Amino acid sequence: MRGLFDPNRPDPKSVRRIKMLIAERFGFPESTTLAVAELRCHEPGCLPVETVITAREADGSMRDWRVAKPLSEVERADIEILGRQP
Repeated sequence: MRGLFDPNRPDPKSVRRIKMLIAERFGFPESTTLAVAELRCHEPGCLPVETVITAREADGSMRDWRVAKPLSEVERADIEILGRQP
């Protein structure tokens, strides 16, 4: 059983896979810093788990996306629709 203060570390392979998919999808150069995090929410009306992906480009600009599922369940199809949503 996990305790309240135990680290909840995502699978490194899943993180690398998502970063690779994002870099391919948007054509980011290697100078772009990509961050992937899984957030949990216990507030009413909030998704219980979502994956947040952030890209910080060399010029300081940032973009972020949210996928309404755990990091380990994010698939290529989820990444492909990012940026096409209204």
